[in-house]
Amino acid sequence: MARIRPMGSRDLHEVARLHRAMGSSLWGSLGPRFVSRVYEALLDHTDFLGFVYEEEGRVRGFIAGTSHGTRMFRQTALRHGPSLALATVVALASRPRALLPLLETAAYFRRSAPSSAGERIHAESLFCSFDGGIKARRAAGLINKVLFDTLARQGHHQVKITTEASNPFAARQLLSWGFVVLGRFEFYGKAMILWRLDLDYCERVSSS
Repeated sequence: MARIRPMGSRDLHEVARLHRAMGSSLWGSLGPRFVSRVYEALLDHTDFLGFVYEEEGRVRGFIAGTSHGTRMFRQTALRHGPSLALATVVALASRPRALLPLLETAAYFRRSAPSSAGERIHAESLFCSFDGGIKARRAAGLINKVLFDTLARQGHHQVKITTEASNPFAARQLLSWGFVVLGRFEFYGKAMILWRLDLDYCERVSSS
């Protein structure tokens, strides 16, 4: 039987595995211990929103989002700085070329900010990954709805998502929800697209 539930500390190993399965994930490339430590720290913050998709008791997918990305990452770095720094040093020892991209991560929210001064969207869907053996499209739709409904209940009116410009599957899925392109930018040397969804006007989102 399949179900979606909040992410917890018992899920860290599977979440790290699924990060690795994303292929282009910088965090995933730094190893499961690094990813597990990062999520362990994020779970300690009230702005973090994480959910896992289970089939027959096994985690087969996850989604990670935030109600306020800049605040969450800034405060998490302050609260868990020493342990995160240690995890980073250990991970970089076997993959030193990841240092520059990892440093670039600190500029993500500035780079991905909407160009319009009037656009201030704090809520964001950050990562979503599923095992290839399940019906990923339907499962992704279900877990996205859980995240978007949660944000709507918290009083958010919009949510943003960043995707690689070379990912047509993600673009089709976002367009089916009603996302619109908000801007484009370059990150990790890749062309990226910034998307926005108006939660108040999306028929698939419920705030009740």
